[in-house]
Amino acid sequence: MNSKKIDPLLLALAEVLRRHRRAQQLSQEELAYRAGRSMRYISLLESGRHQPTLDTLNRISGALEFPLSQLISEAEEVVAASASSVR
Repeated sequence: MNSKKIDPLLLALAEVLRRHRRAQQLSQEELAYRAGRSMRYISLLESGRHQPTLDTLNRISGALEFPLSQLISEAEEVVAASASSVR
């Protein structure tokens, strides 16, 4: 059994990226093309199984035409909401 825990912020970021991609009706393939990354890489990010570099986040936010600071802020909000619902 894999006892490795995924960072809550990484999972939140995955959720935020997926939500914004879908809101723009982009496929993972199209987002990958626009961001200069592979579709597999985007899939791993959206599942929380890969930790992106700052450069990659910047490319993806540019491809989504959404400020990087806002993506991070939304991910932090998801983590905070999740933490408060557990208490």
